[in-house]
Amino acid sequence: MKRAADNVLSVMVLCLSIATIAFLVTPLLIATVMSFDARQFLGQFPPPSLSLQWYVGFFSDAYYLKGLQVSLMLALAATTLSTLVGVAAAFTLDRYDFPGKEPLSAFFLSPLVVPHVIIGFSLLLFFSTIGVFSGPIPLIGGHLIITVPYVIRTTLASLVGIRKSLTEAALSLGATERRAFWKVTVPLSKTGIAAGAVFAFAYSIDDVSVALFLTGPNFYTLPVAMTNMMLNEFDLRIAAAAVCLMVLTIALIWVLDCIVGLDKVIGQGVYHK
Repeated sequence: MKRAADNVLSVMVLCLSIATIAFLVTPLLIATVMSFDARQFLGQFPPPSLSLQWYVGFFSDAYYLKGLQVSLMLALAATTLSTLVGVAAAFTLDRYDFPGKEPLSAFFLSPLVVPHVIIGFSLLLFFSTIGVFSGPIPLIGGHLIITVPYVIRTTLASLVGIRKSLTEAALSLGATERRAFWKVTVPLSKTGIAAGAVFAFAYSIDDVSVALFLTGPNFYTLPVAMTNMMLNEFDLRIAAAAVCLMVLTIALIWVLDCIVGLDKVIGQGVYHK
C-alpha cells in the first residue's frame, strides 16, 4: 500500500514538473517561431513560411538599435558597480561583527522583496527633486539598487564556507590584509562573485519596471523600446528583439558554465572545510 502511494506521488510530481516546464517553455518557443514568420502581418500560429525579415527590420531600426546600445552599456556599468559594491558589502557582512549588522544586511537585500515599480517611482521622485530628469545617471542608480542584492547573496554563499584560519595563515606568513584578500579570499569565492556578476548583467539588461520610470525620449533601454512599440506599432520585430534577449541570456549562462561551472553555482558554490 505504501509503495503504491509512493508510486502515485512520484507520477504526480513528474506530471507537475512536465506541466511546469511546458508552461514556461511553450511561450518562448512560440515567440521564437513567430519571429521567423514570412507574413507581413501577425497571423495564426504556426506561420506558413519562414523568413528573416523581422530580424532585418529589427537590426535596421534606429529606435531599437539605440535601445539595445543603451541596454548593453547600462548592463556593463551596473554590473561593474554592483560587483564592486556587492563584494565589498558581502565581505564586510561576513567578516566583521558590529552594531546594526543585521538591519544593514536586510537593507542591502530589501530590493529583492520591494516591488520594483515602487523602487522606480521612488527614484523618479528623488531624481526629479535634485533636478536630474533623464540620462545615464538615474538608470545606473536604479539598476545598481536592483542588482547589488544578487551579487551580495551569491558572494555571501561563497564566503560562508571559507575558514577564517586560511586568511589568518596568510597574515601570519607576512601578507597584508589587502594581499590576503586578493590572494586567498577572492580566488576561493570567485564562483559566487562570477555568478553574481552574470545574474546582475542578465537582470539589468532585462529590466523594464524600473527603467520605465527613469528613461527619457532620447535615452531608453531595449525592453522599454519594446514596451513602447507594443503600445504604438505592434509587429513581430518585438518577437525578434525578444529572441535576441533570450540568446544573450543563454550566452551568459554558457559563459558562466565555462568560467565556474553551473554545478558549482547551483549546489557546490561554497568552499567546503
